[in-house]
Amino acid sequence: QVQLVESGGGLVQPGGSLRLSCTVSGKTFRLYTMGWYRQAPGKQRELVATFTRGGNENYADSVKGRFTISRDNPNNTLYLQMNSSRTEDTAVYYCNARSMGGTNYWGKGILVTVSS
Repeated sequence: QVQLVESGGGLVQPGGSLRLSCTVSGKTFRLYTMGWYRQAPGKQRELVATFTRGGNENYADSVKGRFTISRDNPNNTLYLQMNSSRTEDTAVYYCNARSMGGTNYWGKGILVTVSS
């Protein structure tokens, strides 16, 4: 069973920065398409960014130019660098791994609060 564990969440002021991490168990991390999703209170879960196994990055319009997704394959870790944070970025952030066969694995989520 693949396990994903997020870390690095917490409180950040508007305009501030935060870096989320996601460590993934197993030996096939490099084969997964990895992504970050988020769910704000009262809203549906939405895509934030993805990083394919081929090296392509994709971002939601709302975070383009502010957030950067990256991955460290030898260390089975995915990152999300959040800069110029806004109050509307407040949400529970989830790490996702999608296998070549289409199976999705999820972390438990981590809360990010953007507030002064």
